[in-house]
Amino acid sequence: MSESQPATTPPLRVAIADDHRLMLDGIKRALETAPDIEVVGEAMSGEQMLALVPEVQPDVVILDLRMPHGDGLSTLSRLREDNPDLKVIILSMFEDPEHIDEALRRGAAGYVVKSINPLDLPSTIRQVVEGNVYHAPGRGPRMGQEPGGAEVRRGGGEGREPGLTERELSILRLVAEGLSNHEIAARLFVAEQTIKFHLSNVYRKLGVANRTEATRYAYRRGLVD
Repeated sequence: MSESQPATTPPLRVAIADDHRLMLDGIKRALETAPDIEVVGEAMSGEQMLALVPEVQPDVVILDLRMPHGDGLSTLSRLREDNPDLKVIILSMFEDPEHIDEALRRGAAGYVVKSINPLDLPSTIRQVVEGNVYHAPGRGPRMGQEPGGAEVRRGGGEGREPGLTERELSILRLVAEGLSNHEIAARLFVAEQTIKFHLSNVYRKLGVANRTEATRYAYRRGLVD
């Protein structure tokens, strides 16, 4: 019997940059558990990664935010300028909005905090390749806390949803009003990419898949009028 075999999709080609060898090896080991991902290059500085990309032609680059000889943000800008289709994920110990927004503004397709479970890295890369702006926040603070353990006081009244930040709640309300990402970005004076990032977090926290489900959830729970 000679049934034709389905065409197989080639594995995603990933290059990694981190100036700590233990972190570099840990990321590589985590990605090697995924049959659809191939690590094609490693670097320990921004300069090395800029030289490596033309050589190995990765689909995705994972960049440490803090590196010598070309930090993650400056390297990100150069990579995006020279390779506009390349997906770049920033890896960092910082989870504050300033670092995240700056990475997204410069064209990062994902932002991963170093406390993430390494086993979640393959799925993070897949989501980025599928076109989602992805933020993997790691295991540190629990829902309702800011990084560093400071409790977020949300009040006890109606219209509060545990786990949503004030910015995410504002965006959810604007989505429920029917505004597009472009219109929300203009209203809040941020980049449209930043809105996509916040919406991906809203969907994840609410357990919904799209704007329609998020709007329905918001009205059902009294988060909007």
